[in-house]
Amino acid sequence: MNILFIGDIMGRCGRDAVFELLPEIKDEYNIDYTIANGENASGGLGMNRRGYEELTRAGIDFFTMGNHTFSKKEIVSLLNEGENIVRPANLEGENPGEGMAIININGTKLAIINLIGRIYINENHHSPFFAAEELIKKAKERTNNIIIDFHAEATSEKEALGYYLDGKVSAVLGTHTHIQTADERILPHGTAYITDVGRTGAINAVLGLDKDASIARFTLPPDIKKPPFKVAEGKGQLCAVVIKIDEKTGMAEEIIRICKSGR
Repeated sequence: MNILFIGDIMGRCGRDAVFELLPEIKDEYNIDYTIANGENASGGLGMNRRGYEELTRAGIDFFTMGNHTFSKKEIVSLLNEGENIVRPANLEGENPGEGMAIININGTKLAIINLIGRIYINENHHSPFFAAEELIKKAKERTNNIIIDFHAEATSEKEALGYYLDGKVSAVLGTHTHIQTADERILPHGTAYITDVGRTGAINAVLGLDKDASIARFTLPPDIKKPPFKVAEGKGQLCAVVIKIDEKTGMAEEIIRICKSGR
């Protein structure tokens, strides 16, 4: 089973890159199912219904979220209505939606879990380590095929979770930092891992945001009003990984890192 996981989709440029590049990637890698992190898909902050529907038409089957999950009010109805979207399972407090879904792919079940980190994000979130254990136990009652989107800032927290879950899940895939890392690998006990899948959005940008506005915020004197952040435009890219899973064991056979530029 070949699963494509697309890194954080950033605004209009990111959505355009998906429309342009996803069909050829699916064909090239014989993809069975496509998952994407959509927490920045609409205006760079959250995902609204329009963005959700556009990306679904573009060929994305399932969405994960992150720390900007509730930046758009429409996400509440999407979480309550949809069977193809999850939000981080370990958010503090009571929240709409679910943190895990089990879907059927050509007769094979796949569990998709969304977790959020605590370091540099919110120390009050529940432990992603313990939340993962509880959800994996439930998932294993139905399938060994389990993919985790770990939306976290600290690379140490991401690597630690990868090794903590090695041999228990098919893949631990990092999102949130918007810079693709070159450390994709199969861990010793069979779990595919990458610290960050990267962003799908403008190439010439600072984390997907307009580079000039971003530079100004670093260089203007403290007493000068800083320009607002805005999503960058221009030539786009699609960052993703392909995970090849042994459907019998649930372990990963291969992880392929992808970053394609638009025309």
